[in-house]
Amino acid sequence: MNRNRLIIGLALAIVLALFLSIFVYREFKQAATSQPTQHFGEVVVAAQDLPQGTRLDPSKLKTIHWPAGENVPGMFTSIDQASNRALITPISENEMILENKLAPREGGAGIQATIPEGMRAISVSVNDVIAVAGFVTPGSMVDVLVTGSSNNGPLVTRTILENVKVIAAGQKIEQDREGKPQTVPVITLLVNPDDAGKLTMAATQGRIQLTLRNSIDMKNVAPASVSGTQVFGGPAAPEPVKHVAVAPRITPLAPPPYTVEVITGTKRENKSFPNP
Repeated sequence: MNRNRLIIGLALAIVLALFLSIFVYREFKQAATSQPTQHFGEVVVAAQDLPQGTRLDPSKLKTIHWPAGENVPGMFTSIDQASNRALITPISENEMILENKLAPREGGAGIQATIPEGMRAISVSVNDVIAVAGFVTPGSMVDVLVTGSSNNGPLVTRTILENVKVIAAGQKIEQDREGKPQTVPVITLLVNPDDAGKLTMAATQGRIQLTLRNSIDMKNVAPASVSGTQVFGGPAAPEPVKHVAVAPRITPLAPPPYTVEVITGTKRENKSFPNP
């Protein structure tokens, strides 16, 4: 009797588990079919690391899948749309190509394509010290200091430009004092026309120095000029001349001549004699 009840209970448990499995399967299937199908489009990205000023061609670009409806402003969906444009900023591999990273189609390629309207690119020859030991690279922000004198006056160091962007850093060949070729670092800065004149005068008449600054530090501080006496100190001041009061010299007056009365017998005579 107990054995029959055990068999019946076991059969009921199996049937109940079967029904639960079927129910769960149907629910999962219904949930899966009720979800909308994810659609993908194409977006243009860089096929490799690309430096600033590079003109894009199909060999430097590729497309990847991108969720439809998740558009990014300025994105391109075909390689033809982005071709024949120059980059105004460096791009990393697989980075999305956007409109604001490209120069106009008529802007050409190379460094000129990276110069905004109203700005100028000017290059200065420097040395490894002025170039901050090689840490001044394209995209760096620098201040420009100049040391010189005006009208043969004392040497003064002034900060003439602040928060200037470096758009290129390279090298060129120059002759040294003996006429031998030597490699000289060259830094190209992005400035406005007025600042280009200041920089040219500083490089010609004085000695320039670059100071590297944090790229997010945009504040101009206008530091004061520094003279040699502030750094090294000036010569000792001469001791003041002491003025001693001297009493005036008084020349005594000579006494008047004296008179002597000479008596000879009954005769009297006065004789005058000068003061000895």
